[in-house]
Amino acid sequence: MKKFFFPLDTVLRYKEQVLDSLKAEHARILAKIRECENAIDELEHEHRQCDIEFRQNKLSGMKISEMHTYENYLDALRQKIRRKQEQLARLREQEEIKRNEVVEAKKETSSIDKLKERKRFEYEKEVQKQEELSIEEFVTTRDAMARLNG
Repeated sequence: MKKFFFPLDTVLRYKEQVLDSLKAEHARILAKIRECENAIDELEHEHRQCDIEFRQNKLSGMKISEMHTYENYLDALRQKIRRKQEQLARLREQEEIKRNEVVEAKKETSSIDKLKERKRFEYEKEVQKQEELSIEEFVTTRDAMARLNG
């Protein structure tokens, strides 16, 4: 009997390549999200530290120009934090879209793979049936030959 052949093997390989590519893109987006979250944490920490320093210096007395410098710097940090949070929101949207694409690609790949397994099972069942028929034919022929010779 001929070797097992699945006509959708090339499609399956293509779908697996697409899935791998989508997973890699998803992983890159997740890395960017972690990087952005870390940047926000650092900026927020810097803002807290600067605010504490500003409050302490106000209590001990400071020039108005220094106060403006602190206020301007704190405002700049707040704007950076806000921009980073907006960037994080966009990245999370991209991640959700990419995750959905990965899920869909996985479904497609999985359905073709299940079909392949079902076809392989049917093929193996047919091979076993053919082998059993061959053995039965051999035994019948051998018995018939033994009766003729015996």
